[in-house]
Amino acid sequence: MKPTVRIKPTTDSSAMPSRRQFLKGTVALSGVLASGTLLATLAPSRAWALSTSHLDKTQAESLLAMAKRLYPHKTLPDAVYALLVKDVDEACSDQATRELVIDGISQLNAATQNNWLGASAAEQTAALKTMENEAFFQMVRGQCIHSLYDNQMAYTHFGYEGESWTKGGYIRRGFDDLTWLPNPSEAASPAVI
Repeated sequence: MKPTVRIKPTTDSSAMPSRRQFLKGTVALSGVLASGTLLATLAPSRAWALSTSHLDKTQAESLLAMAKRLYPHKTLPDAVYALLVKDVDEACSDQATRELVIDGISQLNAATQNNWLGASAAEQTAALKTMENEAFFQMVRGQCIHSLYDNQMAYTHFGYEGESWTKGGYIRRGFDDLTWLPNPSEAASPAVI
């Protein structure tokens, strides 16, 4: 459940919760977009942050690492992978889902000698392979597909311009623009008789 803090009006400063108590239930993941990347030029700021309400920092980082291992893209910024963490954290408002996620992360740790985040890529992959038929793995894998690839940051990163219907379709918007391929030889394109 989402922690709540109730502040009662009072003149006694000792009765007020401390900043630490107030922030106790909130965790933040943060990072910086690499300069020179397309996303960094489009973003209003290179810094990004994500707050979680239901997962602690280690659990959030574990999900981030799992997403990066399941769908590795060398140049995809962590800010895009963090969208998975945000979506899973929101799903964890349901107690059964939260327990599934916490148990799944515990299994990942157990499979890597209690060091999922510090395990090598091969060890993480081996741990994930042992869990691929379990509900936790399937839930995170399925959510990754939506969270990682169905957002404007991913579209920009991968060069997808989005749907074309509202822009008049693809026929007049680059359907036959093959500037990234060499021109075919004459033999590959014989004259029409």
